[in-house]
Amino acid sequence: MNQFEYPRPQLVRDNWINLNGKWRFCFDDQLEYHLPDHGPEWTHEINVPFAVETKLSGIQDTGFHRAVWYEREFELAPNDKRTILHFGAVDYSARVWVNGRLVAEHEGGHTPFSADITGVMRADGKQVVTVFVEDDPADLAKPRGKQDWLLEPHSIWYPRTTGIWQTVWVEQVADTYIASLRWTPIFETYEIGCEVFASGHTQQELFVEVKIWHGEQLLADDYYKLLAGEANRKIALSDPGIDDSRNEILWSPERPTLLDAEVTLRAGDVVLDRIRSYTALRSVSINRDRFMLNGRPYQLRLVLDQGYWPESFMTAPSDEHLKRDVELVKLMGFNGVRKHQKIEDPRFLYWADRLGLLVWEEMPSAYRFSSRAITRMVREWTEAIQRDYSHPCIIVWVAFNESWGVPNLTLTQAHRNAVEALYHLTRTLDSTRPVIGNDGWEASATDILGIHDYDCDPEKLQARYAVTDPVRTLFDQRRPGGRILTLDGFPHRGQPIVLTEFGGIAYDPKQDPDADKTTWGYSRAHSAESYLGLYRDLLRVVNETFMFSGFCYTQFTDTFQEANGLLNADRTPKLPLEVISAATRNVALQRKEVETEGDRIPGGTGVPKTDP
Repeated sequence: MNQFEYPRPQLVRDNWINLNGKWRFCFDDQLEYHLPDHGPEWTHEINVPFAVETKLSGIQDTGFHRAVWYEREFELAPNDKRTILHFGAVDYSARVWVNGRLVAEHEGGHTPFSADITGVMRADGKQVVTVFVEDDPADLAKPRGKQDWLLEPHSIWYPRTTGIWQTVWVEQVADTYIASLRWTPIFETYEIGCEVFASGHTQQELFVEVKIWHGEQLLADDYYKLLAGEANRKIALSDPGIDDSRNEILWSPERPTLLDAEVTLRAGDVVLDRIRSYTALRSVSINRDRFMLNGRPYQLRLVLDQGYWPESFMTAPSDEHLKRDVELVKLMGFNGVRKHQKIEDPRFLYWADRLGLLVWEEMPSAYRFSSRAITRMVREWTEAIQRDYSHPCIIVWVAFNESWGVPNLTLTQAHRNAVEALYHLTRTLDSTRPVIGNDGWEASATDILGIHDYDCDPEKLQARYAVTDPVRTLFDQRRPGGRILTLDGFPHRGQPIVLTEFGGIAYDPKQDPDADKTTWGYSRAHSAESYLGLYRDLLRVVNETFMFSGFCYTQFTDTFQEANGLLNADRTPKLPLEVISAATRNVALQRKEVETEGDRIPGGTGVPKTDP
């Protein structure tokens, strides 16, 4: 990530320093060291923000390591401002010292944390930051997503991510400053909800000025007084009344209109803080059996996105890679992604906002049920929702996936309570978006019924879901994946049904006899023609099945041994992008659809170019 990519795209300041780059590093497998002044012995140099397991970190050690240490210097002189140190994400439990003084502790591998380091800075401007990270690879009671607990990745689990894996940065702010900001689009009344929270010394009379633009047109210039350090207002926009004019300002994948914003914190005539932001006017809701976008039924065409790169795992190699992923998804005919078992970098959400891509955000799972696991999950999920609430691209929250971490939903009341509690907590923290309690099967409290079905026979798939009485034949008699779709006491109440995982076709042209060990998939195709034919037939069925309000195909890219992506791990396509797009949308392509396998450019057809 270069110096110009501010890591928090909806609360941007100009005065900041990127601390990514070379840090001193060492392993601490035996937990020998306790304080920066007594140990550690720096044996390595690591390239932050890439995890130690990755090639781009410069270390590439995928062994079991329970704890690691980091340290680096940076130059910043103290002044009359506050200095805030930020961490985008550190997996899993972090302790931070600046100049030998403890300034922060945080648990949770996917969410940000900060520390006010003003009082510990050295007068000469030479500052030292030291970080201790504990990430027990055998701990199954922490939210870990797809990170494997075995030494070698197996089945659908991947190598571990240890330590710092998102940007570290420092910025200076006024003694009183804007700590957080929330935008809430209110489609029905053409309003934007704006919540501003100040921090620092907030005893003085404070005012906030909010300006919102649509392009060059100023839509609002409002001035509010803060009470108890916060302001919560609805900003009314001028309603043009006519649908064609309304559409000019509404956000959707087809027209991703963003509204630029500037928020200024004042004490009288004195400007204390000024940040740049953006929001959008759009609504997501459920109306009977349909998902609604901006008050209209909207068919979801999603692809499952693990968010991994071969050389850098959960961290994108650059901001350009995040932008390119959004472009590739759209070029393949999808209008959204289900980010699977990962809280994605805010910079991905920025590009999804700006380029127009729907996002389902999903909490990474723990795999052992306990009160400690649920406590950890609640805390981290709450932080994730708070961080990402204002992104218009996010349209659904997913608390659990396939009963992971709650494996006995049909038998154990505590497991059912956990799903219902997370559903209601999520609806409480954000009442504006649909929530899925447990995606895939064994649903209880949920706004959308997600089904996972990897039957790759299109005729069987069609027979299963093209039924006239789904309540009796699907929910009572048939069990996709061998699991009941809804728990007792939670019959289908007419919610939208989305096929949230299906497909998973591995493309295996070499017909490797040992392919199951290295290129795992739910089914196999051995030529470009058979691969396209199976994909096209599956997508025809799910597009034409009226029961479905949408679908999510598995998956976007090959990911380690799970080689069932539409793209290779390096993002080169297995078929021309326009051919994939036509099949995804179930439309005919008006020219030759696919060349013979020998004539195709290997993996290179249709890859988009993006601006630097």
